[in-house]
Amino acid sequence: MTGTSGENVGDGEPVSASPASEEPKATGYAWYVLAILVVIYVLNFIDRNILSILAEDIKADLGLRDDQLGFLYGTAFGVFYALFGIPLGKLADSWHRVRLMATGLTLWSAMTALSGFARNFATLSIARIGVGVGEATAGPAAYSLISDWFPKRMRATALAIYSSGLYLGGGVSLLIGGKIVEWWNAAYPTDAPLGLAGWQAAFIIVGLPGIALACLVITLREPLRGQSEGIPSPPSPDPFRGFLRELFAIIPPFTLLSAGQRGGTELIRNVAAAIIIALICTLLATATGNIQQWIAIGIGYYAVFSWASTLRYRDPPTFRLIWCNPAFLTTIIGYGMVAFASYAVTFWSAPYAIRIIGEAPGDAGWWLGGPGAVGGFLGVIIGGRVSDWLRQRNPSGRILVIAFGVLAPVIPLIIAFTTTNPALFYVLSFIMTLFASSALGAAAATTQDLVLPRMRGTATATFFLATTLIGLALGPYMAGQVSAVTGSLSTGVLSLLVAAPIGITMLFFAYRTVPDAERTLLERARAAGENV
Repeated sequence: MTGTSGENVGDGEPVSASPASEEPKATGYAWYVLAILVVIYVLNFIDRNILSILAEDIKADLGLRDDQLGFLYGTAFGVFYALFGIPLGKLADSWHRVRLMATGLTLWSAMTALSGFARNFATLSIARIGVGVGEATAGPAAYSLISDWFPKRMRATALAIYSSGLYLGGGVSLLIGGKIVEWWNAAYPTDAPLGLAGWQAAFIIVGLPGIALACLVITLREPLRGQSEGIPSPPSPDPFRGFLRELFAIIPPFTLLSAGQRGGTELIRNVAAAIIIALICTLLATATGNIQQWIAIGIGYYAVFSWASTLRYRDPPTFRLIWCNPAFLTTIIGYGMVAFASYAVTFWSAPYAIRIIGEAPGDAGWWLGGPGAVGGFLGVIIGGRVSDWLRQRNPSGRILVIAFGVLAPVIPLIIAFTTTNPALFYVLSFIMTLFASSALGAAAATTQDLVLPRMRGTATATFFLATTLIGLALGPYMAGQVSAVTGSLSTGVLSLLVAAPIGITMLFFAYRTVPDAERTLLERARAAGENV
């Protein structure tokens, strides 16, 4: 495999450098960029996950139910994170990725801070939606940058290091969130500044640093797109046209206009899909009594259908390599089952410790956050390294690591959420995080290997559809809904075990199809009309 290296000069546009015959290497600057991206991802998950340690205070202050808490953490954030990830993924494929990430970081940090001024369920929901939209910029831009700064043989490791920010941020959010609440409430039992409760102050305090970090991010250099494979992609002459086109393709009612432009048959198919999805979501809303959950889910799944239909018409090669590729689809759905359980466990662990075991928020944050950050960091790094090692010996080796992430946490989860022993609960929480986190680098690297360089942002956005619309939007809510109905948070979390057999089935098919999909990548791209 050949490669090039690149950096920006003058106006900040990428330029190529070394000859293609050189062995691709990761430069010192590449590692610097990766370090900054990890810090961004840490803040990303602090802002996303801090709701977990604040959940019991928010529930008491705003009078919420467990299913509403699950909606705030998962669905309100996840649906719009996934949907905006699609056009932003397209923008990451065609525009300056560093600028995109700096803009998104500023937006989601500001919306996190504004969450601290929420006074009811509706305003907090709107703020969480804003956080989701802003954070949708991070994944596509970061995955694409890393894939260009690092050669293919190191990609799973580099993506795993980046992904460690997920667990570091999730752990830090619990550590500092619980302490901020306790400190604020002790310092201001009455007459707090601006009338803010401890949970509101926590949102503001963790949101503001991201705005400052954005000033550093904007100084990073933009690499030549496709340099790690030696398949340079020229800059798009009009990147925002594609972004707006993708945006209109997923926002109702513009989706109908987009479908109509492709002909009467496409319009009928789009309307039929909207009706079917609306009927299913109406039945689910009636059965659960949670209207906002299923309205959001319905919008999300209809929007994805509309976008995929548009992609098939506008970019057949990308559509074929992603949506018509069983290897890609079974990989992301298989990992989606890991996300389904792990997102829910991540969110509900702190409420379980506080509500069922009787731990103080500060103690729960300390013993869940610190070990959780270490366990997640170790798991994702070890998993990435092992998946790269296995990949060199077995074309489907990375799929084995994803399967481990599905099965290994099952027994620890069962024991953890049926015990009232705090020490045992914290140890098992560490083990669950260690095991589940091992799958992420392998899944991410597999999705990047199955597409061409210019398609990486879109592939990442599609990967995140599985982790959000399947994992984040459904997992935390399902556990909360079952908890609200049964009156048992333990039963709610144990209901997540349904994900294991689904995930293993998907990964069985991925294991069998990934090698051929990688081997025939260029051939299938050319057959779909790609000039490569």
